[in-house]
Amino acid sequence: MNLPTLRQLQYLKLLAEHGSFGRAAEAAHVTQPTLSAGVQELEKILGGPVVDRARSGVILTAIGEVALGKATTILNEAEELVQSARNAGQPLTGRFRLGVIPTVAPFLLPRALPLLRARFPKLRLYLREDLTHRLIALLKAGQLDAALIALPYDMSGLAHAHVSDDELLAALPRTHPLAREAAAPPSALESDDLILLEDGHCLRDHALAACGLRPPRATGEEEAFAATSLPTLVQMVGSGLGVTFLPAMAVAAGLTEAADVAVMPLEADHPSREIVVAWRSGSSRAAEGRLLAETLRT
Repeated sequence: MNLPTLRQLQYLKLLAEHGSFGRAAEAAHVTQPTLSAGVQELEKILGGPVVDRARSGVILTAIGEVALGKATTILNEAEELVQSARNAGQPLTGRFRLGVIPTVAPFLLPRALPLLRARFPKLRLYLREDLTHRLIALLKAGQLDAALIALPYDMSGLAHAHVSDDELLAALPRTHPLAREAAAPPSALESDDLILLEDGHCLRDHALAACGLRPPRATGEEEAFAATSLPTLVQMVGSGLGVTFLPAMAVAAGLTEAADVAVMPLEADHPSREIVVAWRSGSSRAAEGRLLAETLRT
């Protein structure tokens, strides 16, 4: 059985990215006839057309879409193989693609990046900030080498190394009746106007699960308040709109210093999330993932 070559898969990927044979050929540094011949050979192997040639440009067929998904994974794996071979015996050198969730990136990275640069001067770190579910999808597709995320989360198909435990704290307006207490009972926060990050942020689920609370429900036709970022969340609380939960990492980094907000521990058993470095199970970058986690722990 004939198999596609990596070059043919690369042609398909470039066609999808650039939308025309001319621009794809230019990106591949080949002539347009060479690229067209490669795509035609790929279509023979797959048993059907991978692209439709429209007046507006190239459109992937159903076969092309399926092939592109597999091709992207294969090309990323091949690139990882080359990188691993070149960096054998020299961990964390060359390119390393790291995903980071938004509730960690601005608070851990400013301290971590100088340390990484000092310890691994040949490391070229490419960062992508995104929500957990999207980072894990990119990780499994081979488009990231590792991701800095928070647990608990479904880690099927992934391995990970511990970085730190991040305590969850209560945050309320300074004028709130509980603001002078030593700790806040989660039940009291639930009965208040509880503001959380919007759906998709794992911190929302971590906070609710750690305190045994249900998501805030809207009344009538009005939607419950939700914030898109931790700074917005803090400003909403400081303006007296409600109460929330914040990670200690963010508070220690100064997130609440300029806001009219009181922060205190929660009266709950181990209200925290675990920060980890995750990678694909069986990945050749596993040793580097562990080394990265070990470095971040310091």
